[in-house]
Amino acid sequence: MSERINTLTKKDLARRVSEKYGMPVYKCEPWVSTVLESLGELMMEADPEVRIELRDFGVFEVKKTKAKPKARNPKTNETVFIPSRRKTHFKPSKKVRQVLQQPLAELNYEVPEGSADFVEELS
Repeated sequence: MSERINTLTKKDLARRVSEKYGMPVYKCEPWVSTVLESLGELMMEADPEVRIELRDFGVFEVKKTKAKPKARNPKTNETVFIPSRRKTHFKPSKKVRQVLQQPLAELNYEVPEGSADFVEELS
């Protein structure tokens, strides 16, 4: 069984904001909630596409997808029609992308077994 991924929540984001501004968490939570709520509303109100650019963070986009007339249900092998719809996409900023693209080994993280750069430790 694989390890659980660490999940951060809106409260964790509010804690980080409160640390940066030296304010109590309860004062930061409404601001964080409002920003995230507004971001979600802007995406849902897209008519039908929108691009939301946040400098030094990234770009959120709502894009249209094409219909798939010959998709297949893997359980039943039945051919199904999937109508065109909207989807979200996030592209991180150059700064964020550079940090995330650093090799795990350089950051002293465990490299997943089976990865091309996995090195088995000899004891």
